[in-house]
Amino acid sequence: MPNRLATATSPYLLQHADNPVDWWEWGDDAFTEARRRDVPVLLSVGYAACHWCHVMAHESFEDAGVAAAVNARFVAVKVDREERPDVDAVYMTATTELTGQGGWPMTCFLTPDGEPFYCGTYYPRENFLALLDAITEAWTQRRDAVVQQGAAITDAVARRTSRLTPEMLDDAALERATRLMARYADPVRGGFGGAPKFPPSMTLEHLLRHHARTGDPEALRIVERTCEAMARGGIYDQLAGGFARYAVDAAWVVPHFEKMLYDNAQLLRVYLHLHRATGSALAERVARETADFLRAELRTPEGGFASALDADTDGVEGLTYVWTPEQLAEVLGPDDGARAAQVLAVTPEGTFEHGTSTLQLHIDPEPSWWTGARARLAEARAARPQPARDDKVVTAWNGLAIAALAEAGILLGVPGYVSAARDCADLVLRLHLVDGRLRRASREGVVGAAPGVAADYGDLAEGLLALHQATGEARWLEAAGGLLDVALARFGDDAGGFFDVADDAERLVSRPKDPSDGAEPAGQSSLAGALCTYAALTGSPRHREAAEVAVAAAGGLARQAPRFAGWALAVAEALAVGPLQVAVVGHDDEPRAALEHVARAATSPGLVVAVGEPDAPGMPLLAGRPLVDGRAAAYVCRGFVCDRPVTTAEDLAGALAA
Repeated sequence: MPNRLATATSPYLLQHADNPVDWWEWGDDAFTEARRRDVPVLLSVGYAACHWCHVMAHESFEDAGVAAAVNARFVAVKVDREERPDVDAVYMTATTELTGQGGWPMTCFLTPDGEPFYCGTYYPRENFLALLDAITEAWTQRRDAVVQQGAAITDAVARRTSRLTPEMLDDAALERATRLMARYADPVRGGFGGAPKFPPSMTLEHLLRHHARTGDPEALRIVERTCEAMARGGIYDQLAGGFARYAVDAAWVVPHFEKMLYDNAQLLRVYLHLHRATGSALAERVARETADFLRAELRTPEGGFASALDADTDGVEGLTYVWTPEQLAEVLGPDDGARAAQVLAVTPEGTFEHGTSTLQLHIDPEPSWWTGARARLAEARAARPQPARDDKVVTAWNGLAIAALAEAGILLGVPGYVSAARDCADLVLRLHLVDGRLRRASREGVVGAAPGVAADYGDLAEGLLALHQATGEARWLEAAGGLLDVALARFGDDAGGFFDVADDAERLVSRPKDPSDGAEPAGQSSLAGALCTYAALTGSPRHREAAEVAVAAAGGLARQAPRFAGWALAVAEALAVGPLQVAVVGHDDEPRAALEHVARAATSPGLVVAVGEPDAPGMPLLAGRPLVDGRAAAYVCRGFVCDRPVTTAEDLAGALAA
């Protein structure tokens, strides 16, 4: 019989609906039941595309013996970390405080008041059964010590949220952060540190902006080396585009095969900006292919974007994606198969498991041959079993996708990308904005109950502001302003920073507040970036000041550990240079288009561009900006203090370079 998870909206929870474990969803009812029975809560947190979450589910949660032990002695609560990032943040902090590291699946034991007293991650079946026995013995025989441990851990979690002090990120601090990142950089294989290697999207954006502001050649070299290594490695899908979550090795050869929306949206933007800065053909190709991957494989029927593709296919990690030389020959024939094996680094020994290889592309093959071979391999791969898709639509990650696709459509000249961004924005605002407040996620057109967190407001506002600049439609600017006003009113910490949850959100044992940029921008830095852009587009001093204070709130972290403050540093670079504002006015004709092309190609950090008729309604940058002698004109401004208008592309390029 299905358990209580059968009515959940989360695909991850639905994966456990047929478990013999008597799961509860997170909520007051579960903790009331734990108090009634006087038993601990077993909290299991994961997500749908998580390989080791699947392993623990198969080994333990689908096992009748394990389920009997859990059901008799605990109230078991299953949480999708992507649907409830607030719950995940609190108990992941507890896990790292206790063990020194975190990860998923996360396994925590709580008092009926929600205080964690023992935490870990993945446990094999026999270890897990032994742990259940040990927790039961401690709960029944040494209750006072358990409760004291829970209180102490809860106190440590609360202290951790206020550990860092605000610091301004001036020019000297930004220079120091860049030099520190250069020390961490892998000078041969790209990226930072050793294995495993994660795509450092926000740090790459920070370094691109630092190079644009200062001309620092080393910052650009780090970006170019890392982007090329990732694009040519096994972490990138050489047949269909898109990046896997991370590489298990230091050379980007073997990925953890799950593909996340947030990674691909951010990397699309990085490669797009690298192409804009350098003209790199490789960066342009990867940007186009990643945008196409988003539309082809993650777009939902409602117009949003699904969260992820699974790491596993039929329970085997990477089954869809890996190849042998023989399989290449079966598709392409012996000669082309051998050529493809050489080009794609598919060896008889294999670079992955069981003699299979991931696909790498260390050199660019002859285009006419590779176009046909790639298409045939992609067609053959499409006939294989495919990984499952987590099709919930997460507000924050769709905001990142909106921003990336809107920019890609303009910079690459693909109107379909902008249309996809517009459709997504329409869906999220129509479905996820309920009574003026955001919800975290929806699935199949039904919005969930979980409230939006700070990153949902910041990332969606960022996407809407990019879409406003791409389309000139005032409604996106207005919607972004409304979201930012809610965030300022509900998420602020009275010191310029932001909590992860609103002041009227469900009370957990601690109110989460994590300023670190990990796989995606922290709520605080995402809001700082959107506030900075909104201020540049509207001239609002209130939003500008809020952006500056929010960046300063992450300043201590950025100085101590810039690897975990990539987006905060990127926003700081924009604030340091202005950001630059360009208003292009004119009729929809060739002279205006020429000016717009130059404006869009500028690399100044945080650049904002408004294009339209003079005094177009809902576009503050165009207000009071007339044509010049009846001709299209461009106004280059910093803080709404503008240079004299120019009317030629050459003069505009000179003004932007000044």
